[in-house]
Amino acid sequence: ISVEKLDYFIDTTPNPLPLKLSGLSVCSKLCFAIGGVPNQVAGSATAFFLQIYLLDVAQINPFQASMVLFIGKAWGAVTDPVVGFFITKSRWTKIGRLMPWMVGCTPFVVVSYFYLWFVPPFTNGRFIWYLGFYCLYQTLITCFHVPYSALTMFLSTDQKERDSATAYRMTLEVLGTLVGAAIQGQIVAGMCLVSVVHEYGVHFSTSFLLQKELYMIAAGVIGGVFLICTVVMFLGVKEREDPYISKTEKQIPFHKGFFLVMRHGPYLTLTTAFLFISVAIQLVQSNFVLFCTYAVDLRDHFQNIVLTILVSAVVSIPLWQWFLERFGKKTAAFCGITWMMPFTMMLVFIPNLVVAYVVAVSSGLSVAASLLLPWSMLPDVVDDFRLANPHCKGYEAIFYSFYVFFTKFAAGISLGVSTLCLEFAGYDTGACRQPAQVAYTLKLLIGAAPVAFIVTGLLILLLYPISEDVRKNQVMKCKKLSIDLREFCRDSNSVEYLWET
Repeated sequence: ISVEKLDYFIDTTPNPLPLKLSGLSVCSKLCFAIGGVPNQVAGSATAFFLQIYLLDVAQINPFQASMVLFIGKAWGAVTDPVVGFFITKSRWTKIGRLMPWMVGCTPFVVVSYFYLWFVPPFTNGRFIWYLGFYCLYQTLITCFHVPYSALTMFLSTDQKERDSATAYRMTLEVLGTLVGAAIQGQIVAGMCLVSVVHEYGVHFSTSFLLQKELYMIAAGVIGGVFLICTVVMFLGVKEREDPYISKTEKQIPFHKGFFLVMRHGPYLTLTTAFLFISVAIQLVQSNFVLFCTYAVDLRDHFQNIVLTILVSAVVSIPLWQWFLERFGKKTAAFCGITWMMPFTMMLVFIPNLVVAYVVAVSSGLSVAASLLLPWSMLPDVVDDFRLANPHCKGYEAIFYSFYVFFTKFAAGISLGVSTLCLEFAGYDTGACRQPAQVAYTLKLLIGAAPVAFIVTGLLILLLYPISEDVRKNQVMKCKKLSIDLREFCRDSNSVEYLWET
């Protein structure tokens, strides 16, 4: 079979070959999605409650708390490309190339997470304690999350199957976020009860010990969830070898692949746009509990408002999956994320309970879109890169690790800056009431700042070049690339020649 005849056959035949596009069963998609749950459970607990825990339970000052949050996030961001590099150098094993990373780091993630919520008996060294364990946790969770996110590309060669698996994953991850917020929310509700009892004469040391115990119990529960979900994923998901890479093809050096990825326009546009959008979501998420507690007098309802946001997000994931299939991913991103802006401002200017629940439902729709869309669009960018650079193989982890790197680093800066803003506004650690300047600062961090970041991100997203027509063209080209020549040619020498050509 000559190369000319092969190209003619592929280009002129409506269905050139009975392509083996690897379908996924519902069970496989569910097991894959379950693997992402514990990361979101732990991430939700830290995002919503770590800041207030460090200030009011661990009782370190706001500057130290901001340093823990910023340095921890920045460290986690730095470890993403490092882990991505080592993953590209990993060899295939009996259980895959990515799976050993996730299974091996899980026990250590559980231990580091538990000690992050433990109050040590000493006072002077608590800043170092929390900084150390937060950085360790960020490193270990990176060793889990980068290979897990890259695993999407090795579930199936069918783009629709990957999108479907991503929708399953996002639905269960938002559900995991809901579970994490529920566990920690009930803890904080218990702490409020402790505070009320304390006002009627319970000794402070007793209430403080109870607070610490509640946080450790929650950390143990979340650690158990992490272990169970990882086992389910390991048993239910089969990692497939890359169908686009030749067995005899030599991998180009990592640094060359890195520079090719960093010069890929669609990837840079998508990453930059969702960097700003994720900063906006992070600002709202990390300051929402403080906002409800000290700015709008909703401290008795904030845990239910948080749960409403997350329930709305869980329910709306299938809606956005249908919407992106019907109208395209770029359109879905604009519609979903723009929706959040007017309702967030509404809560700042009309701070009452009814408005808070309306805002919670609408914000859940935007949270779902901001979670689903980037992870659904990244495989399209990887496919576009593969078609533009057919000899650059095996670098999917670079796309996922550096996407997480940029978003984590930006989130770390936003968390650190927002906590410093509270310090400058006069936040009083452990006080039941805060100065008026603190309430004003929280309103800016919840309202004006997120809106500015979202608008910037959406303006950048306008430049994203992969439209729905381009994406459909990608599917056809990737099918052409994935043809297994061994299906219709018995001469192995010709196969290798044609494949390399």
